[in-house]
Amino acid sequence: MAQLSLRNVVKAYNEHQVVRGINLEVADNEFVVLVGPSGCGKSTTLRMIAGLEHISGGEIAIGDRVVNNLGPGERDIAMVFQNYALYPHMSVHENIAFCLQQQKMPKADIQQRIAAAAQTLHITELLDRRPGQLSGGQRQRVAMGRAIVRNPKVFLFDEPLSNLDAKLRVQMRTEIKRLHQTLPTTTVYVTHDQIEAMTMADRVVVMNKGRIEQVGPPQELYHRPASLFVAGFIGSPAMNLLSASVIAAGDELTLVLADGTSLPVPPSMRASAGLLAGRKVIVGIRPEVITQPNGRPHAAPIWANVEIVEPLGLETLLYFSVGNDVVCARVDPDTAPSPNQRAKLSIDMDKVHIFDPQTEQALRL
Repeated sequence: MAQLSLRNVVKAYNEHQVVRGINLEVADNEFVVLVGPSGCGKSTTLRMIAGLEHISGGEIAIGDRVVNNLGPGERDIAMVFQNYALYPHMSVHENIAFCLQQQKMPKADIQQRIAAAAQTLHITELLDRRPGQLSGGQRQRVAMGRAIVRNPKVFLFDEPLSNLDAKLRVQMRTEIKRLHQTLPTTTVYVTHDQIEAMTMADRVVVMNKGRIEQVGPPQELYHRPASLFVAGFIGSPAMNLLSASVIAAGDELTLVLADGTSLPVPPSMRASAGLLAGRKVIVGIRPEVITQPNGRPHAAPIWANVEIVEPLGLETLLYFSVGNDVVCARVDPDTAPSPNQRAKLSIDMDKVHIFDPQTEQALRL
C-alpha cells in the first residue's frame, strides 16, 4: 500500500494541453474518484498514473518513488479496464493466474491467491468457464480478481461499470465499495457518472477542461460547491442556477430574480452580502430546498406555474419557469400540485448559494 502524489502534472499533444498542471495527494488506502464530463482529462490522468501515457511535465510518485520513467509493469499497480480486457481463449482461472505466472510465482502461491480472490468476489464456481460464457457482471468480477491477486500498491479503475445495465451498475458499485473495505488499497477510480462518484468515494476530484475544479468528500462538494461548474455537475437533478440582482433597501437585502421575484437575504448572510449590493449574481438552489411551505424561519415564498410533474414514488419533481430559466423542485408526492396548476412553494434561504457570474466562483457568505 502506498500514497500517490501528482505534482503539477501536464499532458500535451503538440500545442494542445489536455491535463493542465494538476496537483493531487491520495492517501494510503484512500478511495478517490475522478469525475467529470467527456474530454475533461480524467482518463488521461489515470493512464499517466498507470504509465500507459507519458507525462509532458510534472511528477508522479507512488510511495517515496518517482515513477515518471518507469513502465507500467514496474509501478506495482493493477488496472481494471472498461472493456474487461480478458483473454477469450483462457478460462477464468487462467486469466487470473496469467500475471502471476509471468512473475514466476510458485504454483502453490498462485492457487492460494486465486482461491482467496475468487471467494471474495463470489466467482469460485466460474473458474473453469471462459469469458464468453459469463455475463457482463461476472466478467467484471474476473477482471477485478485479476487485479486483486497481484496485491498492488495502487488499484486503478477506468470506467469499469459503463458497459453494464443500470441495475447491475448499482450492484457492482456496492461490490467494489465492499471490496475496498475488505481489502483496503490506495484506489483511483475514473467515471463520468457523478452518482458513482458520490456513493463510492472517500474524496471526489471534479475535473473540467484539464483542471481540477474541487477536491473533497462527497457531502462537502454537494453542500459547498466551489464553482458554478461543480454546482451544476454534482447532484441529480442538478442545482438550479438563476440570474439575480442584489438590492439594498435600508437594512434589508433582497435577491431579485429575472421575473421580479424577491427573495430576502437571511440574517446570517446580510453582513457579507451587503458588499454585493447593486451587483449581478448567480443564485444556486438545490431542488430539495424548494418545497411546499413548511414554516422554517428563513423560508421565502415563491409562486410557481407548474409545467411538468414527475412522480418518482418517494418524491415528486416539479418543473416551472423563472424568466428564461427552468426550475426544478422536490416536493412531497402526497401533496404535489398538478400540471398547469399555480402553486405556492417555499425556498429555504439558509441553504442557497451565491456565485460570481464573472469568475464563476462561489461567494462564501
